[in-house]
Amino acid sequence: MATTRITTALPPNIDITKAELAYGEHMLPKLNRQLQDETLLTRQRALNALCDVLHNPEHVSAALKVGMAKSLRKLLSDGDGTVRWKSTEVLFICSNHAIGRDSILEFELIEPIASLFDDKHDEARLMAQRAIESVSHTVTGARGIVKANLIAKLVEKLKTETDEIKQLVLDTLHYCMKVDTEQALAAGGMEVFTSLLTHGTWEIRGKAARDIMDISFPIDGKSRAVKCGCIPVLVKLLADENFNVRSQAAGALMSIAITTEGKKASIKEGAVEALIALLKMDEGSEVKLNVIKAITMLAEHPEGREKLSEIVPLLQTIKASGGPMMQKVSTTAINVITWKP
Repeated sequence: MATTRITTALPPNIDITKAELAYGEHMLPKLNRQLQDETLLTRQRALNALCDVLHNPEHVSAALKVGMAKSLRKLLSDGDGTVRWKSTEVLFICSNHAIGRDSILEFELIEPIASLFDDKHDEARLMAQRAIESVSHTVTGARGIVKANLIAKLVEKLKTETDEIKQLVLDTLHYCMKVDTEQALAAGGMEVFTSLLTHGTWEIRGKAARDIMDISFPIDGKSRAVKCGCIPVLVKLLADENFNVRSQAAGALMSIAITTEGKKASIKEGAVEALIALLKMDEGSEVKLNVIKAITMLAEHPEGREKLSEIVPLLQTIKASGGPMMQKVSTTAINVITWKP
């Protein structure tokens, strides 16, 4: 005979890990009060709820008006690892909206977030790096990170962090070096990026090559690239199995080869032959653009010009079949290769 069984389980639509939300305009003020509660579970539940609520940019704006930035700043140094992790996650979600990124700068949250780069909890470190990477997408955000003197710390993290975090750091440095390369050079960024060119993950190899292109923008960067043995590794990457890595390697060589020193070193390491082989492959337009630009730089050297004379017909074919940008770079390359003193 069947009997009635009373379960102790909660209804399926109730999540004990999240705070119950108040209705309408009372929701965010209540959550902000709960963030300041002395009870650990209350703070954790409020943070979990915020991770859902703040995906709406209107809620981000409202949250700032009730003083939530101040509460989150305090929670970044909370004694509980979960609270620190979820606090950075909330700020990361906010940073995906323009108003959130502006608020992180306005309330000077970059350094408090960066203090979690050394947190013992992987999740907190990951979310901290995600938040900073998101902020770096804007010029003002990148300048804020540079102003906070975080570049040296970020470069150092490339030596020890997990591969997932290394990719975020490389992206952050990419945006920051658009506004300042001096700190990265002073921190040994060129040497660290070069060491990552042989990494087992293609994403990291590609991002490292891209960052070398960024850090090589000033003359000091180009000189450092030659001295630290970066060019031979980049030449090898022109034959990498991943097209993005090949494209970024060609772009980095292009940047380095602007100087006479860079041209000589690149030609010596076989860059001309490697670029010709890559150009003859059936590659995408992005790879070809960077390859042709690199070829143009090397063609400015007499030895490079002589070796590259054989590909003028190929460049003419590419010019005839390519789009406006491809036609422009191909024309420039042909003019430089065929130039007579």
